[in-house]
Amino acid sequence: MLPTQRSFASDNYAPAHPAVLGALVAANERSAGAYGADPWTGRLQEVVRDHFGEQATAYPVFNGTGANVVALMSMLPRWGAVVTSEHAHVHQDENAAPERVGGIKLLTVPAPDGRLTPAAVDRFVGDLGDQHRAQPLVVSITQATELGTVYSPDEIRAITDRAHAAGMRVHLDGARLANAAAALGVSLRATTTDVGVDVVSFGGTKNGLLFGEAVVVLDPDAAQGVDFVRKMTMQLASKMRFVSAQLTALLEDDLWRTSAAHANAMAARLRAALSAGATTGGAPDDGTRAAPSGLAFTQPTQANAVFTVLPRAVADRLRADFAFYDWGPADPDPATGDERVEVRWMCSWDTSEEDVDAFADAVRSALGS
Repeated sequence: MLPTQRSFASDNYAPAHPAVLGALVAANERSAGAYGADPWTGRLQEVVRDHFGEQATAYPVFNGTGANVVALMSMLPRWGAVVTSEHAHVHQDENAAPERVGGIKLLTVPAPDGRLTPAAVDRFVGDLGDQHRAQPLVVSITQATELGTVYSPDEIRAITDRAHAAGMRVHLDGARLANAAAALGVSLRATTTDVGVDVVSFGGTKNGLLFGEAVVVLDPDAAQGVDFVRKMTMQLASKMRFVSAQLTALLEDDLWRTSAAHANAMAARLRAALSAGATTGGAPDDGTRAAPSGLAFTQPTQANAVFTVLPRAVADRLRADFAFYDWGPADPDPATGDERVEVRWMCSWDTSEEDVDAFADAVRSALGS
């Protein structure tokens, strides 16, 4: 039986965009060279340079974990380490693949809103040259972050300047880079190449692809042997044209922006619907104001995610009709002692206004009961 639940669990749950499926059909019409020796991968390189700059080179891979592992392995010597947020996907959600597969030490830093600061670089600079320490040679940031926040270009530039001054490189996990750029109203280049990022893991699956991501090397000196690393980590597709065709469809005609902007707008609509009547004492919404009836926001809604805390019983009741994930524990309600839980609600390119309104109504109803 087909599922009937409307999902707010992840943008990975969304179907493939029709334009992406059309690109796959077109790529399937005849034979083509294997392992990237095909017209679609050639066209992808042109499109990637249009979006990221003339030095950019794309290496299509199967998935986001693979993109991150390939990128980081190609950026580091065997003794290298990565400075990253305690919430980073490479740390929390990839089953230690960078460490197990790549042999890379991760050096995590507290980041209450998901964003690193230049202080994260300063924290490890003293380890450079110390043979007793894993060498912090790459800083990895996520845009948009795992907590739904977005770095401004100036914030990224501050990190890359500090990292480069110390002899470190900067990797950007861009699983939701499209959502961040759409939220900022800037180009993909403006939040990567132009602010000093060296290598990007560019995401497609969360923004309408059936499968496939890409390692995009922005500075050719920042990554070595990407072709070889991609093969040895089992991320080289023989029929690469089916990955490249999808990525090209996403990047051409700004489908990436249209789809991501819609997902962001649906998250903003959900936030607004659940904020109705909230009181902030006259202060502007800083992203943490509480909505009525036991629901509180825990992060700003800057891209396509809404983070809230609500009673555990309410979350369980909602989950009977809507899929979503618990994100983390919360303290008991100080007034009632009831268990509360932090949850994440994600919107995607195919989330409709009707979906959002029905979910917001269900949340209000569950809180009221």
